Amino acid sequence: MRSVSKRFALVVLGGVGPVGAAERVALDFDKALPPAAFAAGEVCAALRGAGCEIADGSAGAGPRIVLALDAASGLGPQAYVVTIAPGPVCRVAASDPAGLMYGGLEVAEQVRLGGGLAGLKPVQGAPAIARRGIKLNIPLDARTPSYSDASDSAQQNVAEMWSMDFWREFLDDMARHRFNVLTLWSLHPFPSLVKVPEYPDVALDDVMRTTVAFDDTYDLCGRDMVRPSHLKNLETVKRIPIGGKIAFWRDVMRHARDRGIEVYLVTWNLFTFGAEGKHGITCDQSNPVTVDYFRKSVRELLTAYPDLAGLGVTAGENMKKMNGQDDKEPWLWRAYGEGVRDALRIQPDRAIRFIHRYHQTALAPVLEAWKGYPGVFDLSFKYAQAHMHASTAPTFAKRSLAELPADRRMWLTVRDDDYYLFRTGDPVFTRELVRKMPGPDKLAGFYIGPDGYTWGREFISTEPDAPRQLVVRKRWYQFMLWGRLAYDPALPDDFFERTLDARFPGAGKAIHGALARASRILPAVTRLHWEDFDFQWYPEACTSHPKYKGFHTVRHFAEGRSMPGEGLMSIKEWAERQAGKKAMDGPTPHEIAEAIRGHAAAARALAAGVDPKGDKELRLTKADVEAMALLGDYYAEKIGAAADLALYGRTGEEGLKASAVRRLEVAVGCWMRYAAAVAKRYVPQTLTRLGRVDVAALTEKVKEDVRIAREWKR
Repeated sequence: MRSVSKRFALVVLGGVGPVGAAERVALDFDKALPPAAFAAGEVCAALRGAGCEIADGSAGAGPRIVLALDAASGLGPQAYVVTIAPGPVCRVAASDPAGLMYGGLEVAEQVRLGGGLAGLKPVQGAPAIARRGIKLNIPLDARTPSYSDASDSAQQNVAEMWSMDFWREFLDDMARHRFNVLTLWSLHPFPSLVKVPEYPDVALDDVMRTTVAFDDTYDLCGRDMVRPSHLKNLETVKRIPIGGKIAFWRDVMRHARDRGIEVYLVTWNLFTFGAEGKHGITCDQSNPVTVDYFRKSVRELLTAYPDLAGLGVTAGENMKKMNGQDDKEPWLWRAYGEGVRDALRIQPDRAIRFIHRYHQTALAPVLEAWKGYPGVFDLSFKYAQAHMHASTAPTFAKRSLAELPADRRMWLTVRDDDYYLFRTGDPVFTRELVRKMPGPDKLAGFYIGPDGYTWGREFISTEPDAPRQLVVRKRWYQFMLWGRLAYDPALPDDFFERTLDARFPGAGKAIHGALARASRILPAVTRLHWEDFDFQWYPEACTSHPKYKGFHTVRHFAEGRSMPGEGLMSIKEWAERQAGKKAMDGPTPHEIAEAIRGHAAAARALAAGVDPKGDKELRLTKADVEAMALLGDYYAEKIGAAADLALYGRTGEEGLKASAVRRLEVAVGCWMRYAAAVAKRYVPQTLTRLGRVDVAALTEKVKEDVRIAREWKR
C-alpha cells in the first residue's frame, strides 16, 4: 500500500482500550482528498463520543488509523477493506475516494457501536447496487416550479433549496447512509439555473414564491403549476443574481462530488414556465424557437456545471403525438440530445450520462431517436408505481425489463408516496425488496422519493426543532435502511438494533421491533386495497384526490382490487369464491385483517416498554409507532367489515350485515383515537396530489361508513 500523499495526524487521547487506559491515536489521511477528510471527521467524532479528545502534538508510537488510496488493491469502485495489524494499526484501503470514504465511515461506526478502538475489526465492503439514489422534486422558484409545488411542503422549502446549510446537511447524511446519486426533478429549471446568451431575457434573478394559497384545483399533470395569480402575488425569499445562482449550484454540486454523490437533473416536458412568451418561446412542439431555446439551455447547463453527472427526461406530462420531427422522441432528441452534443464540443472529455424515463412513450421510438447519443444512455421505470411500501417484488416493470436491450440498463424509480407523516423502518421488508431487484445485467440503479411531498425540511411538526429538521434527518432510520441495505443487503437485523441502541440507549431492541411491526401495517393494507398512484391512494389518511374518490369508503374496499402480481385475492374475489364454495387462493381478507391487528398489537406492546426519559426524538418515534398501531386497528376493522358486506351482497345473510355495522362502529373509535394522536403531533397540510389533508376532519367520512353498511343492498 502506498503512503498517503499528504500526511495529516490528529492525536486523540482517551480511554479507548478495553481497560479504559488513556491511549494516543494517530489518524492519518490525505486532507486534500475531501471524501477522506469527511470520513476522518466522522472517525474523530466517534472517538470523542467514546470518551476521547483531540490534542496537539506528535502521535509517536501507539494506535494508529490510516485511510489511504491503494491503486494496487484490486478493489472495485466504492469498495474498501479494513485490516487490523499489530500496533495496533487500523488501515482502510480503497481504489477510489468513494470507497475510502465508505471504509472510513465503517471504522467510525465500529468505534461508535463498539465503544472505542476495542470495537474495531477487519471487514470488507463492496456495493451490491452500484447507484443508490434519492429523487427530489425541487421547488426552485414560483416561476420555475416542480411537479409537487402545489403544496405546503414545497412552498415552505423554496428558500431551503437556496441554503448551503441545508445542502451540506442533506448531502452529508446521504453519504453517511451510502446514497451516491441525487436526482433533482423540475418541470422547467433552466431560467433559475443558467443564462443563455441567445435568449438573455429568460434568466431569472432572485428567488421568489407566491403568496397565493394552493388548493385541490390544480391539474395533476402540472400544466397550470404557474397561474397568472401567482405571478401577480410574488414575494422575494432571497436576493441573488443569476451569476450568484450559478455559483451557488456549482458549490452544491461540488459538495455532492466531495461526498461521492452524482447529481442528475431530470425534467418533465414540454413546460416553459419562466420563459413563456420571451423571445417567442411557447409550449408548442412545432415552434422551432422553443426547440432551439431548449437545445441552447442544455448546452449552457452542462458547460456551467462541470460536476453535473447527467440529465434525465420525461416524454410528458405535456407532450403530444405529432408527425415527423415534432413528435415526442424526435423533439426530445433535437432539444436535449443535440444540446448534449453541443456541450461535448466545448468540453470533449466530459462524460454525460442520460436517463430516459419509460413514461408516456415506448421503447422502439426512444431507441430509434436516441441511437446516436454520445455516451451512456439508460432507461427508467416506475418500479412500484407510487407505493414502494407494498410488495418486496412488484411486477410492473417485468415486461420493460424483459425487452430491455442487452446494451442498456434500467433505473428504477421507487416512489415513496405512502408515508408523509411517520417515522418508519422494517429491515426485513427493505432487505427483501433490495435483494429482489434486477441484477447488474439489467439495473443501472434506483432512486427513491415522492411526487406528493417535498423531502426538504419538515414543516408539519407541532414540536419543531430550530431550525426545523430535514426530512432525511427526521426519517433517518428509513433512509439508513435503504442506503445501507442497498450497499450491503447482508447487514443483519442485529446491526440495526445496535445502531438504534446507540442512539436510544437501552431502547434499541424494543424500538427496532416496534418500528418493524408498525411498518408492516400499511404494506398489508395497500397490497389488499390497491391503487396505482399517489392521487388515488394515500394510506396514512385512507384518502385520495377529491376528483378521484376522495375518502376511501367501505364500499371502495369491498369492490376494489388487490395489487397486481401478488397472487392475492381482492375482497370482491374472495367473496365470490366464498359464496360459491370454491377453493381459496391465498390468504383471506379476514386473515389479512387479523395479521394487521397482530402487527398493531405487537407494535403497541413493544412501544409500551420504551421509556423516552426526556429524549424528544425517542418520544416522538414512540408516538409515531403508537399512531400507526391505531391506524392498523382501524384498517383491521374496516377490512373485516368490507369482507362481511361483500359476502352479504352475494348471500343475503343478515348476520354479515350486522357484523359489518358493528365492526365499523368500532372502527370509528379507532379512527378518532388515531386522529387525536395525529393532531397532537402534526398539523394538517395541502398536498399537491391530494389537496387539503386533515385526518381529524375526515372523521365524519369515517362515520359515514356505518350508514353505508346499514343501507347496503344485495
